[in-house]
Amino acid sequence: MEERRRPGYSVHREVLDEEAVDEIAKKTFFLFFSSLRCSGPRLKSCLLGSVPVLSWLPRYSLRDNCLGDLISGISPGMFKYLNRNRFSDCYCNVVIICSAITTGMAYALLASVPAVFGLYSSFYPVLVYFIFGTSKHISLGTFAVLSVMVGGVTERLAPDSNFMIWDNVTNASEVDVVARDAERVKVAAAVTFVSGLFQILLGLVQFGFVVTYLSEPLVRGYTTGAAIHVIVSQLKYTFGIRPVRHSGPLSLIYTVLEICYLLPKTNIGSLVVSIVAIICLILVKELNAYLSKKLPVPIPVELLGIVIATVISWQVNLKDKYGVDVVGLIPSGLQPPVLPDASLFGQVIGDAFALAVVGYGIAISLGRIFALKYGYKVDSNQELIALGLSNSIGGVFQCFAISCSMSRSMVQESTGGKTQVAGALSAVVILFITLWIGTLFEDLPKAVLAAIIYVNLQGMMKQFMDIRVLWRSNKVDMLIWVATFILTLLLNPDLGLAAAIGFSMLTVIFRTQLPKYSKLGQVPDTDIYRPLEDYDELKQVPGILIFRSSATLYFANAEIYRNAIVETRAPMNIQTDTTKPHTHTHTQKRKEETTTSTNNPFCHSFRAINSALANIISDTNNLPGISPIHVTAVTDIVRNVIPPFSPLLCFP
Repeated sequence: MEERRRPGYSVHREVLDEEAVDEIAKKTFFLFFSSLRCSGPRLKSCLLGSVPVLSWLPRYSLRDNCLGDLISGISPGMFKYLNRNRFSDCYCNVVIICSAITTGMAYALLASVPAVFGLYSSFYPVLVYFIFGTSKHISLGTFAVLSVMVGGVTERLAPDSNFMIWDNVTNASEVDVVARDAERVKVAAAVTFVSGLFQILLGLVQFGFVVTYLSEPLVRGYTTGAAIHVIVSQLKYTFGIRPVRHSGPLSLIYTVLEICYLLPKTNIGSLVVSIVAIICLILVKELNAYLSKKLPVPIPVELLGIVIATVISWQVNLKDKYGVDVVGLIPSGLQPPVLPDASLFGQVIGDAFALAVVGYGIAISLGRIFALKYGYKVDSNQELIALGLSNSIGGVFQCFAISCSMSRSMVQESTGGKTQVAGALSAVVILFITLWIGTLFEDLPKAVLAAIIYVNLQGMMKQFMDIRVLWRSNKVDMLIWVATFILTLLLNPDLGLAAAIGFSMLTVIFRTQLPKYSKLGQVPDTDIYRPLEDYDELKQVPGILIFRSSATLYFANAEIYRNAIVETRAPMNIQTDTTKPHTHTHTQKRKEETTTSTNNPFCHSFRAINSALANIISDTNNLPGISPIHVTAVTDIVRNVIPPFSPLLCFP
């Protein structure tokens, strides 16, 4: 077959230096004082960027969205007579409200504060995010991981042992629950307020890029480990026991051991209530999934479960007859705004920073998924500011830290929600419940709330399947997932996050320190070059070593790069290099083709070169630019490694 001939190329242009290019292209220079000048368009752009609701709310269609929201809220069954796309925002409103109420009260237990403060946390921050947020689909509210982190702080700074009083009736000491809960609310508000300040400051200095250091394996491994902490923290309500709270590294192990020690003291009533609730929740959720195409809205099983459990508890008197722990007093109305206790700031600053980073990482990750799917932009820095304002203002109103809820966001998106109006309307309904209906849930067993938490965490438990996927695709990412999970379990969510980020950074360093070095060969009849060790039919160019590194060249791996060239060029002195012993036949064929082929135009130009190595070509596609470090490293290679050969650096 006739050899495919390549066309000739001739490039003629003037040789230019940097100054000449800048002069021809009229390079612009940043002027500091010009950037500070104020103008009408610049002020408008700044205002719309800082308060996004001003840009999208005037274009919000009341006819297409608001009317459907109200109708859907009043009677979901009427939805089948409506256009699903036109009335999408509030179609999901009932489902979001039910989820926000139940998870808000349940996650308040994780934060070790009274259940009503979970409702507060589902109201104030949502309204703030409605004004300042840029994501249209995430559902802001209480989040299990953040709640358990807040709970660790509240129980550490306000333990039961600090509120023991003597009961003259029983002649025994007991916990002053009212005083303890009041102090824990103050601690939760303080750590939430400080975490909000951290997020605002990071947003103002354009620090939104920090999320790039939270890789998906790290986030998923971290949330899975934190979910284990959540489950363990709720076992006391399931078994009706009172284990001592442990803090610090290995506290999870100590807690599990103490729970096992207290199992003989299990309250049978609490255990039965929890098991029945878990079974019912799972069955109805599976029914929702099976009938998803036939049901206008999913069955609000959590809300129905809370209502039914409260009625049964009230009728049977589970608290007095069977010793089942219930929610207790739920005050009606809202709490007045109170500045957090500044004396607590120094004790919670580390926990607050961890809350700020984790909350932002979860929110921006999910927000970007929806933005990519629906074709709009999420401003990472504005999201930091929006979450910071939500948390800091929420801290003033005695809320605990919030982020976006993965399950609620998925429900909001899958049922057609298009804007944050859905979240704002659900916040208004939660306000109504808080003001007038909240007191009806005082007899709700805490074991039911624990069951709701268990069932809602099943999505995080499925993340264990990531290990198998990552093992097949990228073992380094799998190592990050497993290490993050283990560190979170052993060191608790706050220290575990810092250790996981440090471990992730180490893997980046090791990847650059231990790159893959390759000798390249030519794919027959093409201009394509591939690593010789990966293919059997490549042709080596006689007398030439084409060398490639998978990592960029910088100070930390310059010596490794130099040594790799020394080691790689040695076999090239003998043209008959065998890179794969087990493919001897193919390798021998490749050698014969390399030394005998004279029809290929590219190889023809080198036929006068003998088999000894005469030239080294370094493929520098991974080199981002030239710096003094690069010059020093390359100069050392040229002077001490390459002679008497001719070096050639190939840039893209």
